[in-house]
Amino acid sequence: MPIVDHNSVPEVPWRPNYRKWDLAGPGQGVTSSLSYSEAAVGTGAPLHYHADDELIVILEGTMEVRLGDEVHEVGPDHTLVIPPNVPHGFTIVGTEPARLLTFFPVPAPFDSTTYLEGTPPGQTKTA
Repeated sequence: MPIVDHNSVPEVPWRPNYRKWDLAGPGQGVTSSLSYSEAAVGTGAPLHYHADDELIVILEGTMEVRLGDEVHEVGPDHTLVIPPNVPHGFTIVGTEPARLLTFFPVPAPFDSTTYLEGTPPGQTKTA
């Protein structure tokens, strides 16, 4: 059973002002994935959905979250429980950056993600 030293995990290129580190996945011998993120105010994720469950634990900061047709403002000590195929997206709001833990029950969730707005992480939208 590996113990992961967060200080030794390489950062994953993600989105501008949105930093991400993959803490657990196939490299640690599991078939799920867990990541830690730090996201600046104004950043987030465009509307999209995954083929699998997603759980996002908000450790710090406030998010404006779109889940299906609903919009919520969610802060620390809350968990977003997102079932498969539910369109969702979020923006960090307020005055403080957010710190998040994200869990998927699969090792490569972004291989089966569909973007309804914007572009996948690491890409820029072209006109």
